[in-house]
Amino acid sequence: MANQPETGESLYQASEKIHPREIGGRFQRLRVLAVLALLGLYYVMPWVQWDGRQAILFDLPSRQFYIFGMVFWPQEFYFLSALLIIAAISLFFFTALAGRLWCGYACPQTVWTEVFLWMERWTEGPATKRKKLDKGPWTREKILRKTSKQAVWILFALFTGFTFVAYFSPATELASRLASFSLGPWETFWTLFYGFATYGNAGYMREQVCKYMCPYARFQGAMFDPDTLIISYDEERGEPRGPRKRGIDHRAKGLGDCIDCKLCVQVCPTGIDIRDGLQYECIACAACVDACDSVMDKMGYPRGLVRYSSERGMEGKRTKVLRPRIFLYGTLLTILAAVFVTALAMRSPVGLDVLPERNPMFRESGFGDIENIYTLKVINKDSEPRTFEVEVSGLTGAELSLRPETVSVRPGGVQDIIATVTVNMEHLEDRTSDVYFTITRTDDESVSTTTRTRFHGPAR
Repeated sequence: MANQPETGESLYQASEKIHPREIGGRFQRLRVLAVLALLGLYYVMPWVQWDGRQAILFDLPSRQFYIFGMVFWPQEFYFLSALLIIAAISLFFFTALAGRLWCGYACPQTVWTEVFLWMERWTEGPATKRKKLDKGPWTREKILRKTSKQAVWILFALFTGFTFVAYFSPATELASRLASFSLGPWETFWTLFYGFATYGNAGYMREQVCKYMCPYARFQGAMFDPDTLIISYDEERGEPRGPRKRGIDHRAKGLGDCIDCKLCVQVCPTGIDIRDGLQYECIACAACVDACDSVMDKMGYPRGLVRYSSERGMEGKRTKVLRPRIFLYGTLLTILAAVFVTALAMRSPVGLDVLPERNPMFRESGFGDIENIYTLKVINKDSEPRTFEVEVSGLTGAELSLRPETVSVRPGGVQDIIATVTVNMEHLEDRTSDVYFTITRTDDESVSTTTRTRFHGPAR
């Protein structure tokens, strides 16, 4: 065996808990606004009603997905796929433009961690008091404060898990079953599971998720370029750093604008020193910017020692906002968004797939008639059962017979219909011809769709 170290020291150092100091400022006000808006939507939307039902509900047992006035079905999974692609392109676009804006202002990990920090400050006090409390002995006050924090955390986490389940099971019914202690096993499991995940990630793991678990932190650098806006420390202006009294000529003493107060480190939720340069742990929350600006204001120095800037900007060059990758991402995002919105607007509540019979491709009767058989898959995307009429066009003298004759489709269902099209040979000019199937809702002729296929005949 290899020789072991005799010092008794561990090869791995335990992570020290970070107590970010609270700071005000314009960027922190934006973060608070983002937290309130995002969590407000998350917790409120399950209770919003629309046309007598929950506005947003993913009803898995019924395979119905309600988004306000629209009902989606599993057959329309491509809409979700398109939305995820648009989200990915948006992430690339905003990252190339202004770094990790998503991480600093909208990431669920950031948002819920901020709320858990608020509750921690409310129960245990500011950062300095929390540090002292953690290091101190277990007194009555410490037990009371720690217990209060855990109680608030657990209740909030459970409410978060309950809200998550409410997107899949009607919120009012879920609340009623919860009040009567009759939640189902799966509802109970996912409430506890999501609540525990929130409690663990936002209450304890916090910045560890951003540092070690989030893949975005690892590949973000590949999307940066010299013109990407990032949180930057102006080393030329700030160095050499050092403490001094307000009002003295620090330049005459050979000092830069940085007074080495370390406030930028104390407010950082991931515990880094931005003065060491760009680091993958930085989530671009701009807390260090607000902290440094407040110090500059007190010292009578210009703001911006720590600021949003690009690599070119820090070198005194002009930052290029419109550059090839921004143009490419922006154009692609615009096209995809336009196609998505158009497809959503033109979405029909009925679908039709036509599958021609291949063996044999046609049948010939003794009277000169040619028959083609098709399987029609009629899709009802409505939330009510519907009846449809089927018509065939495109060929002169074409006759249509259906089995079954009545096309009735349940909500979100698919009905298979065997359709036989008969055409006399004298009306066929080529070996193959276009034929069109049209289905129309019997109670609303404006709801219809048409599918083209091929009609096969013998060689002429």
